[in-house]
Amino acid sequence: MSSGHSFVIGAHTIAPRVVLAPMAGVTDKPFRVLCKRLGAGLCASEMTTSDPRFWTTAKSRHRMDHAGEPDPISVQIAGTVPQVMAEAAKYNVDHGAQIIDINMGCPAKKVCNAWAGSALMREPELVARILEAVVGAVDVPVTLKIRTGWAEGQRNAPQIARIAQESGIAALAVHGRTRDQQYTGIAEYDTIAAIKAQLSIPVLANGDIDSPHKAEAVLVHTGCDAVMVGRAAQGRPWIFREIAHYLATGELLPEPGLAEVRDVLMGHLEHLHEFYGEVSGVRIARKHLGWYAKDRPENAAFRAVVNRAETAQAQLRLTRDYFDALIAGVDPLQSAA
Repeated sequence: MSSGHSFVIGAHTIAPRVVLAPMAGVTDKPFRVLCKRLGAGLCASEMTTSDPRFWTTAKSRHRMDHAGEPDPISVQIAGTVPQVMAEAAKYNVDHGAQIIDINMGCPAKKVCNAWAGSALMREPELVARILEAVVGAVDVPVTLKIRTGWAEGQRNAPQIARIAQESGIAALAVHGRTRDQQYTGIAEYDTIAAIKAQLSIPVLANGDIDSPHKAEAVLVHTGCDAVMVGRAAQGRPWIFREIAHYLATGELLPEPGLAEVRDVLMGHLEHLHEFYGEVSGVRIARKHLGWYAKDRPENAAFRAVVNRAETAQAQLRLTRDYFDALIAGVDPLQSAA
């Protein structure tokens, strides 16, 4: 289903074939819009609950806000009761979702204790009922994210993948780890390759894809239609255009310069402040600022500076001053003092 630089989910052509993995607490609207602008072909929302009692909370309203977000809008849901999941899918489509993504890939205890997320892979019959209920409830394509299995020796992803295709799932993302590996160990691309070989729907490979070279190697090894990038995009949202450019041309883009990083960061901070309001926006922005700094030599210093900021204005000013000093070749800590 993939032609060169794109693949298809339902009526949507997704290009380039590098997409953002949904991550709780990370892939909010400001981050999705940023990743889309910097080259991601698709950005699914962080998980929304299938429990209607929580749909009107501030948190859920934020998660369901898609105004001004580039198409197609993909919203992730999780849960264990087929009819409840079907209602959640309908509700999200009524509120702007153009693709519904079902999460059976999350290893989090909070999610798995309720038998949602990757714990569901233990129950293939229940998986089939959930998928059929959701696919039957909405007119938009439904996608699914799974892991390779429940535990070591329980790699039943190929079975779940066949169920998914038979249930009418439009595309499947596979994280190359079992549930009990959480995020440790090496991602297993062989299992993903085996799944891709037996399906006709698009398959997305996920797990440890952190560079253009790695993205190409995984696509070649697995035969997948696209790669899905998660943690490597935290603090490096330009990874999407870097991967897309490399897949298209075989050439590596230069790293973004300090001025561009500053401008990306300033725009991201402003969007967070506007989206969440000042108090929450400043708090949530600290996490992103920490990720941006993590690979830089001045990491600890930068964090110390920006974490001092209690207001949106101070956060923006300290960030701008810091980068401007680096650009000017001045010790940023002297100028911040």
